[in-house]
Amino acid sequence: MAVNANELRKGQAIKYNTDICVVLEVTHRTPGNLRAFVQGILRSIRTGKSMDVRFGSGEKIETVPLMTYKMEFSYKTGDDYVFVNPETYEEVTVTPEFVGDAKNYLTENSLVTMTFVEEKAVIIEMPSSVVLVVSNAPEGLKGDSANNVQKTVTLETGLEINVPLFIKTGEKIKVDTRTGKYMERA
Repeated sequence: MAVNANELRKGQAIKYNTDICVVLEVTHRTPGNLRAFVQGILRSIRTGKSMDVRFGSGEKIETVPLMTYKMEFSYKTGDDYVFVNPETYEEVTVTPEFVGDAKNYLTENSLVTMTFVEEKAVIIEMPSSVVLVVSNAPEGLKGDSANNVQKTVTLETGLEINVPLFIKTGEKIKVDTRTGKYMERA
């Protein structure tokens, strides 16, 4: 299906230079004395590299259908991550580069949303918050009761974040996956 460049949206998959790319960002521009254009950042599915591309606003672009599934993190094999579709039990193995910062929030059986183009995983989305166990929390010092004093703790995934002094080793806390910050006890 072909659409005008003006109709491009973040998260779509398109054909560009014989490759399939995912649209990461789209900006519509109308300079004063020139024709309007659409500036986009695309990530190639084949190479994984991102590129900055400019399209004329009326230019036709062929879109590619996306499939989105809830996937469950199963285990790590070497450096790679293995996810399972809980409905079909199909396994998908992805690289650490693909997982990116999501690795800081992945625990066994945690759910993510994965988007596929032509049966290849292209986007991984974490829920907005996750519950993780504190694996190492130093004791707060007596007398450290000034406003909003925090300490650094290590979570079960190896991520280090700042939390209030009252959090102890073994406690479950809620962490915002967009900012990597402590939200509350779980």
